[in-house]
Amino acid sequence: MGVREDARFGGIDLTPWGKFDRGVLAVYPLLFHLLDVAAIAGEVWDRYLTPGQRQLIARGLGGTLAEARCLVMFFAGLHDLGKLSFFQEQEAHPWARVSEALRSDTRGWRRMPHERASMHSALHLLAEAGYPAEASDSPGVRVAQILGGHHGRFLQIDIDGAASKARVDLALGGPAWRDLRRRYFALVRHLTGATTVPVQVSVPAAVLITGVGVIADRLASQRHYWLPKAQAPAFGAGEHYAQAVKDASGVLVESGLTRITLPEVPFAQVHRGLAAPNDLQASLIRQLTPVAGEKGPGIVVVTDATGGGKTVAGLEAARIFNAGGDTAGIAWLLPTTATADAAYDVLEAYVAAHCPGHAPVSLVHSHSYLNTAYTDDRLAAHEPSTTDEFWPDDLDEPSEADGPGERPEERVTVPDGWLRGWDRALLAQFTVATHDQALMAALPVRFSALRLLALSGRTVIIDEAHALTPFMQPLLGRLLHWLGALGCPVVVLSATLPARTSSDLVRSYLSGAGHAPTDADFTPAYPGWLFAAASDASITRIAPQAAADHANRHRRTAAIHLHPVRHSSHTDPDGTSARESRLDRITTELTPVIREGGCAAVVCATMADAQEAYQHLYDQPGWPDGPDRQLVLLHARMPGHEREAFTRLIRDRLGRTGPRPHRLVVVTTSLIDMSLDIDVDVMVSDLASMHTLLQRLGRLWRFERTWGPGSQHRPAWLRHRPHPRLVVLQPTDEDGRTLLPASWRPLEPAFLPHATVDYLERQPGHTLTLTVPDDIQHLVETVHGDAETLSRTSPALNQQHTAYRTQRRTQEHLSALHLIPTPRHTLSLADLHRQRLHPREAATRLGAMPRRLLPVHRTPDGRLALDPAGMQPLPLNRVPTTDQIRTILKHTLPVPAAWVAGRRREHHAPTAWHKHALLADLVLLPPTEPAAATQFGRHSLRVDPALGLVHQAG
Repeated sequence: MGVREDARFGGIDLTPWGKFDRGVLAVYPLLFHLLDVAAIAGEVWDRYLTPGQRQLIARGLGGTLAEARCLVMFFAGLHDLGKLSFFQEQEAHPWARVSEALRSDTRGWRRMPHERASMHSALHLLAEAGYPAEASDSPGVRVAQILGGHHGRFLQIDIDGAASKARVDLALGGPAWRDLRRRYFALVRHLTGATTVPVQVSVPAAVLITGVGVIADRLASQRHYWLPKAQAPAFGAGEHYAQAVKDASGVLVESGLTRITLPEVPFAQVHRGLAAPNDLQASLIRQLTPVAGEKGPGIVVVTDATGGGKTVAGLEAARIFNAGGDTAGIAWLLPTTATADAAYDVLEAYVAAHCPGHAPVSLVHSHSYLNTAYTDDRLAAHEPSTTDEFWPDDLDEPSEADGPGERPEERVTVPDGWLRGWDRALLAQFTVATHDQALMAALPVRFSALRLLALSGRTVIIDEAHALTPFMQPLLGRLLHWLGALGCPVVVLSATLPARTSSDLVRSYLSGAGHAPTDADFTPAYPGWLFAAASDASITRIAPQAAADHANRHRRTAAIHLHPVRHSSHTDPDGTSARESRLDRITTELTPVIREGGCAAVVCATMADAQEAYQHLYDQPGWPDGPDRQLVLLHARMPGHEREAFTRLIRDRLGRTGPRPHRLVVVTTSLIDMSLDIDVDVMVSDLASMHTLLQRLGRLWRFERTWGPGSQHRPAWLRHRPHPRLVVLQPTDEDGRTLLPASWRPLEPAFLPHATVDYLERQPGHTLTLTVPDDIQHLVETVHGDAETLSRTSPALNQQHTAYRTQRRTQEHLSALHLIPTPRHTLSLADLHRQRLHPREAATRLGAMPRRLLPVHRTPDGRLALDPAGMQPLPLNRVPTTDQIRTILKHTLPVPAAWVAGRRREHHAPTAWHKHALLADLVLLPPTEPAAATQFGRHSLRVDPALGLVHQAG
């Protein structure tokens, strides 16, 4: 029989199953599932892929767009062909329904993962269809590996061994099964119209095609999609496919994956509070628009002082690139969950200001369930929170999360249910994520192809690029190489990026775009921007007059004063003259604020230092109405819901337009360093590296120019001061030499704070008076760039600099160990997954993986609860509901794994929770007497209502 006869009702055996629901004993034919996936893949091509992605795939296959679309549908439809194998026997009920002719022809077939069976069987069917399949980079071999990769990892294919025709025929059943696989193959090919044989399958195209197949398979595997079809009257394959094509559009709309085009609106409407672009932004709009229109995508690097408008510049660059038509959307990457939360609010407002019909904005980091702006209770009952740590292995199991989520009409930027699923939020057209989420695309983790597909269709904004450690920079370089190969526009934003680093990032991108290495200077002006085109590596820079005008309008004077103090961890020898302690100096600097008003920040090196400073200030006399409503402690080891609430309060009250309080003192850690658009009158900081101090300086008098002269926002006692002053506390020994506390040493290499001290000590009165933005880049280069000159000022500093360079090289080497190869160095697609890393194990930052601690309370009747009153009891004997999971996770806090290494049985999560990846590894902090600590080996932990987690090491 031919394909036309097979497409008719009764023309082909439909008894092999592809989906099975144990609850209602519903069986769905495998062929129908293959055709569903093929039909949805066509809709993904039409409505999710951008023109640039479609063109890249077509070029990578050596065909036209129409031919490429058919081939992508065909490949997606073949993904589960390997289920015509031993797989059929694993469920008794559907196996009993398989035709007798097939059941009697198994011939001792062998158990094999169905994705590998798909790869092996398709290899020979593709060869029969004319696909070359002699080498690892042959089209037939790569297409077979695409099928094998639909569960997240590309598999090695041994053409002359396990994948040889004789061994495949032996392992996958007798002639009846072999003939049915051939007929299914031919029928899918016929219905999708994929008659063309590609002359090649490039690695970038293969990665994107795999991602399309994964999306289509996931959508077609939703229980609410296939179960009604399984219970409907039978159809022939041709009729079923025609209906699947009609249904595919609705499936994609429901998923929230359909691309939208934001309408053009005035600048002031999308960037609220700004009447017009500043000089840097205006030059970017004026110069980049024509050059991007002519040359296409590329990489933009924007450098400016904190508060200079880099965020708006990044969004405008994204708008220009997206207007070219090759991309649609934004992926905004930031270093921490706190900065991502702040950026989410900005991007959500930006998208909503365009008044789209519906444009989901997703938040992707491991703690996004804490963001109350993103956590929508109407969706919580239907879908898991958006995180990236779990994707169910068994896609054939029904799941409560597979049902359609309720579509909220009030907020057009809230993601639909499917997009709030575990590993899928990165696919949303507008996404805010942490650097780590994107960097994992450069690691051999499961579904890395899906990450690359998700990123490549948008403009990727890499914010706070200076925050990337030496370990993370090779990861970013490899990611940029892939983004260059995928034709994805990139915008890099930073206030304190060394010239060498910015040039390396541009070179990585251009190398991926196919250009030979060059020694060209890719350093942008400061302040300013640079654009390197992917098409020809040509460079466009900010017009010199625009850079000068921008610097003139934003020029201001500021001071960084170094003040020596005694840290509480150090005790001076007997007989030593008494000297000022760190806490005494903090009190002195903040006394005017406490007595007369103002807004201040105390930025501490560690959480223990912050707790100590907070307690000391809390006990100070002179607070007019007491410190409770005027003194805030914010650090990472507070229960998540409290930390998120305090962060939002600080952003609101110290923001550009919020109601500014008469008095507010924030004691915090490095959480304040990046992407918090706040303004304080007074700041005291523990010693840190130069670029960190410059970041903190950007929060001092940040809105002075916005508020204008004569503003009453500053307290009266401060208005005589000509410029802001950052006080930096230098911990010293009794001889006045810098002495870093032991708890500070893991924070950054010793050379950086010591070099910063050396530079500041050589300033008159230990006070550096600088002009912003003119002096910023010089200061960054002096300490963080080529620091040879500074390191030679003393033998000790030179020794530390040598150790620092050695440490950098070591971190870069360790990072490179797990990188996926570049496209041109990928022969077999399996090279992208030579190592097996789970996202939870993949290191994007050097250091121990943190554990999540859950403080619990015991009610009078003996139950465990999240609160002392017992209003939120914990379900111990069953898997919590989605709402309960979200609530539980909101009460957790991160701790180093070493702190809880000595946990005992009572610290383990309940057995029923082990079925959920986000709950299985939780460590319980059981109830104790008030102010008593729980012992974990030599570490004792307790949660204080005001201080958060208090840690002591024995």
